[in-house]
Amino acid sequence: MSLIPSFFSGRKSNIFDPFSLDLWDPFEGFPISTNAPSSTREISAFANAKIDWKETPEAHVFKVDVPGIKKEEVKVEVEEGRILQISGERSREQEEKNDQWHRMERSSGKFIRRFRLPENAKTGEIKAAMENGVLTVTVPKEEEKKKSEVKAIDISD
Repeated sequence: MSLIPSFFSGRKSNIFDPFSLDLWDPFEGFPISTNAPSSTREISAFANAKIDWKETPEAHVFKVDVPGIKKEEVKVEVEEGRILQISGERSREQEEKNDQWHRMERSSGKFIRRFRLPENAKTGEIKAAMENGVLTVTVPKEEEKKKSEVKAIDISD
């Protein structure tokens, strides 16, 4: 979720979301200028790794689209106790002297995304798995403490 609503990308956002540390990109949704160097276009395409965050009764689940990335190229870390950081890098394919490229559209570069986890997150039990270009990070939640029931007591005369 963005801190500032995005009017151009068609995504729903909530400026009051306390868990997001993402910043709003004012140029998101606009075509990138053809005058920009190709490396700039590639980095910006990969830098915006799309992430879904859902909360279930048992855990917070993050799904990150990182097609073509190996699990060794992605890092999942917890900083400052409750900041979940997901980062990675896709390297550009090495060019051989006798190769002639006709088109290069696959993005390369680095990405980093941070999320402030709620206080009920068990940061010591985080699990991550990669399958078919989707990284799934599961952060278990602490069991909610049941509130003690308040019973009314009849006062006898």
